[in-house]
Amino acid sequence: MEKTLFKKIADKEIPAEIVYEDNQCVAFRDVNPQAPTHVLVIPREPIPSLDKLAAENAALLGHLWLVIRDVARQEGIAEGGYRVVVNCGEDGGQTVDHLHFHILGGRSLQWPPG
Repeated sequence: MEKTLFKKIADKEIPAEIVYEDNQCVAFRDVNPQAPTHVLVIPREPIPSLDKLAAENAALLGHLWLVIRDVARQEGIAEGGYRVVVNCGEDGGQTVDHLHFHILGGRSLQWPPG
């Protein structure tokens, strides 16, 4: 299986503005930001989508949510509020087949999102 763009970023084969990383995940700035703060959090393990998660991924998911919280705090958007988005599948707007969480903040976000 060919590496996804995000796996190449996690493996540092493609440069990105990394704001956080550990042995389980990487967080980096989106190259096409939809808000003043737009960071993607990805697991290092190339899970294709939310729909492809397995029971064995439960601990990883818990870790990712804590990283999302910590990155929001680090970026200074936690107090005012932020949105976390996970797109799943083509109709859900997923364009890279690697599970990823969008952290969006730094401005008032409207509902519905679109």
